[in-house]
Amino acid sequence: MVYATADATAREKLRVGMVGGGRGAFIGAVHRLAMRLDDRIALVAGALSADPANAAASAAELGIAAERSYGDYHAMARAEAARPDGIEAVVIVTPNHLHAPVATAFLEAGIDVICDKPLSTTLAEAEDLVALARARRRKFVVTLNNTGYAMVRQAREMVADGALGRLVAVHGSYIQDWLTRPIDAEGHKQAEWRTDPTRAGQSAVLADIGVHAYNLACFVSGREAEAVAADLFTAVPGRRLDDNAHVLVRWSGGARGTILASQTSPGHYNDLSVRVYGEKAGLEWHATRPEELRFAPYGEEARTLIRGGHGSTEASRRVSRMPAAHPEGYIEAFANLYRDAADIIQAHRAGAAADAAQESLVPDVVQGARGVRFVAAAVESDAAGGAWTPASLAVDRDAS
Repeated sequence: MVYATADATAREKLRVGMVGGGRGAFIGAVHRLAMRLDDRIALVAGALSADPANAAASAAELGIAAERSYGDYHAMARAEAARPDGIEAVVIVTPNHLHAPVATAFLEAGIDVICDKPLSTTLAEAEDLVALARARRRKFVVTLNNTGYAMVRQAREMVADGALGRLVAVHGSYIQDWLTRPIDAEGHKQAEWRTDPTRAGQSAVLADIGVHAYNLACFVSGREAEAVAADLFTAVPGRRLDDNAHVLVRWSGGARGTILASQTSPGHYNDLSVRVYGEKAGLEWHATRPEELRFAPYGEEARTLIRGGHGSTEASRRVSRMPAAHPEGYIEAFANLYRDAADIIQAHRAGAAADAAQESLVPDVVQGARGVRFVAAAVESDAAGGAWTPASLAVDRDAS
């Protein structure tokens, strides 16, 4: 079952362009796979690389017409806004420092935005994007894609329905090992820009993976960080930015918890998890076992809920693509987000009323800005010796 306002076979595809994501770029290929899965989106334009030759070759490989392969994103925004068949949304998959300027160019051209995380490298940029998206009345999706997993959405539904009672603790964690060695100093392209302050921003590990752990904790719990106390450090000598972060969190509503992020923990390839504990029960979800949700009512035997199984709720059934035990994973979760984004953007451009329940499940520019605020607060706290630092964002979701 999927959200639908009309027969999906009768819909025109959402026309999108991509900035970044040329040949050899991991995340650009992931976005393209996800947008193809439901056949709702057509990639028709791109400024795929800062290298003109690579941009042209990448466009040709993807079937983008030569006249819609651009040398830079400014030219792309101008040209596509002027075309009667121009793109309706841009997908931004560049290094972090370009997210805000690229998004700004397309918002100003009247084009909706789908942007990889983090939203920006500074809080000022994030706040400017919130204001601009609202002023231009454009939709802005941030691809914090872990919100698309079926059992993550079930966890959110169970918390909201009171299955855990009053929340006591919320913990998010994202642990990897790929930066254990100084591969950034050895010329590894993906590692090199992620640890460069001019392109990654004020934190490496939090901007790269910590924002996922934070957003996941917020999404499932329905809470936001009010204050943080952080310890950021660099495990690899000579690395320019942190590769580990331990952050204590005071959540709205009175719960306490942590956000842990590490990219130098041997044996952990891509270990993302969220744990939420209330006065009545606890929930745990791990990306390494995305089909499962551990539910533990106090005083009872813990049980494992399986996507598509007897413990499934409407929230997970709505986005499940296969019967139980037919595995779904990373690409499907990403695709769920893209399917939602296509629905939201197309309805908005047609002047139709939004599906509020669907929109609440899709990270927007405000959620993106809250992630940037979390990173900035953690960096500020660390610089102050771990002092408690306000972390809330002074904006609301309305009209984003």
